[in-house]
Formats: sequence, structure tokens, C-alpha cells
Amino acid sequence: MTKISDSPALDAELLLAHCLNKNRSYLFTWPENTLDEAQASCFNSLLEKRLTDYPVAYLLGTKAFWTLDLIVTPDVLIPRPETELLVEVALDKIRNIKTPKILDLGTGTGAIALALSSERPDAQITACDYSSEALKIAKLNAKNHGLSEQVTFIESNWFSNIEGEFDLIVSNPPYIAENDPHLLQTIRHEPQQALVAKDTGMRDIDILIKDGDDYLKNESWIIIEHGHDQGAKTLESFNKKGFSNAETRLDISQNPRLSFAQVIY
Repeated sequence: MTKISDSPALDAELLLAHCLNKNRSYLFTWPENTLDEAQASCFNSLLEKRLTDYPVAYLLGTKAFWTLDLIVTPDVLIPRPETELLVEVALDKIRNIKTPKILDLGTGTGAIALALSSERPDAQITACDYSSEALKIAKLNAKNHGLSEQVTFIESNWFSNIEGEFDLIVSNPPYIAENDPHLLQTIRHEPQQALVAKDTGMRDIDILIKDGDDYLKNESWIIIEHGHDQGAKTLESFNKKGFSNAETRLDISQNPRLSFAQVIY
């Protein structure tokens, strides 16, 4: 597994624990235990698939994000740790707003919306996606974490079915260029419509910026995750549209990971 994974031992432990229906600590507490036939078959089957670089998250059916364990399937993008930066910035932007109205565009698993809802139970959150299959997963995740009453899910192609104004708009849109070589790697297993955008990856980002101010209250913010090489372009789009206080933030690897800007009438 060393050729297709940066953490082969961890991958194997996670898959084995999954087949045993135990957590990883069980493996180290009871190392002398042996597998029965069904457990061995389960582990070998998952290991074979992992050796094709099929994502561990899809094999396990879950992925941790923020403080939540989320159901994931091949119908949704696997939440990344880098996106937790967006949640951090979003919480900062609404810290002084009572009962903030938040719009999460392209919610996928519901990761961002549910993380924000878990931290701000007073928030009124609308989460949309144009994929009905993704929305099924997001709704299930909301139910599993007792957040169904706090988040409203809407099938919408960006703003097409959205009404009203919000205190904050957040989005992790598709931003990978159509010819990006990374699409030949592990992420090829993930839904391409959630990854790839035209115009060198900027098409959907530009749509969000072009239309976003129509759905924001005065002095409200929009936060958009983007690729490591798209910070300058995103800021340029914000400034062209007339947003104020545009800024880019670096992720833990010191890559430009997201940009945000404010509407001031």
C-alpha cells in the first residue's frame, strides 16, 4: 500500500477495525486475537479495493469533520481537514450576530452547514445542492447529529431556488480545472461535478461572486474555498464586483485556501 497511500499502516488499521466493528484502540489492546472467516473476508475485500487507491472514507462509509462523524458515499465529495478553516473563519464573522442567517452553497455531505449549526444552534442555516443524492446524505447526517430542525436543505443550482438575504454565505465549490493531472489520481473516484469547473476552475467561483451580493445583507460576508493558485484571481473577482475588505487566508500547509469579502452598500 505504500505506493498508493501516505499512511498505509493507518489505512490497514482503520479497515481492520471497521471489519471487527471496533475502534482502533481495540487492535492494540488485544493484538493476540485472530479473525474469524467473515472478518478475514471483509478485511481482504476492503484491502483489495484500497490497493486500487479507492478512498478509505468510501470504504468505511464515514469521515470525521470538525467534531462530527459524517456518512459519505461516492455521491458526495469527501470532506477535507483544510475546509475546517472555512468553518473557523465563518464562526468568527458571525460571532456578534444573534440568530444569524447562513447560506451554504453546494453543501455535499452537509459538513460545513452542520459544523456551523453544531457550534451556533441559534443560527438559521439553509444548505443547498443541485444533487438530490447529495442532499439525501446531508439530511441523513443532520438527522444523525440531531440537527435536522436547525438546517433547511434545498435542491438548488447555486442561487436558482434561493430567496431572501443572509448574514453569511459560505461555499466550497468545484474549483479544479478540467485538465488538472490530479484528476487522474485518487480523487477520480469522487463525483466530478463536485470537483471540476470550467475556465481553469474559476467558473463556479465567479458565479458565486457575481450573484452573491444580491443575497447578502449590508455589511455581511461571503467566504469561498478555492485552489492553492486561485487566491489572486478570486480577490480580483471580488474587487471587480465591488465587494469590500477582500482577503485570502492560508491553510495549515501555508497554501491560500479561501477568500472572503464583505458587502457594504
